[in-house]
Amino acid sequence: MSITVAAITFGIIFLAELPDKTALASLVLGTRYRAGYVYAGIAAAFAVHVALAIAAGSLLGLLPHRWLEGVVGALFLAGGLMLLLHKDEEEEEGATRNPASSSFWRVAGTGFVMVLIAEFGDLTQIATANLAAKYDDPLAVGLGAWLALCAVAGLAIVGGKKLMQHVPLALITKIAAGVMLVMAGVSIVEAITG
Repeated sequence: MSITVAAITFGIIFLAELPDKTALASLVLGTRYRAGYVYAGIAAAFAVHVALAIAAGSLLGLLPHRWLEGVVGALFLAGGLMLLLHKDEEEEEGATRNPASSSFWRVAGTGFVMVLIAEFGDLTQIATANLAAKYDDPLAVGLGAWLALCAVAGLAIVGGKKLMQHVPLALITKIAAGVMLVMAGVSIVEAITG
């Protein structure tokens, strides 16, 4: 295993993941639930994605672009609407978080599923596959990519906790939902126009 290849991969994937939807999802989940639980689920999902990218290699890049953008757009739209509707339910009912709903398995599972779906065919997954093909060192590429993805998620979760000290959760949720809806629109337009 080459440390140089792992470091190159880390740098590329870290920079590519910073503006990604998963960082946004990590931030939102981190503001609502225990950070360690969220992080465990997200890190596990990233491990699956990196393994798929390494195993599948360039096959992910062969998916029809329009179809992939349409699916991504629909996922953003669903995520944005879920954030808005979930917030509205809490306001109407004056609900507080049920301790059973914030168990380790439920929170980690939510983070896992959200990232698993959102990252399918993502730029970082395709970049990981390309790097694995280029360097012919799957262990170094896989480790570098996974560490980079986990680092970005960790920063987003910690950033979300710090952000909540200064900005109300309702505003964070509305902004996150708005960003997801804009991203949904961009992806759907890209799917239609090609």
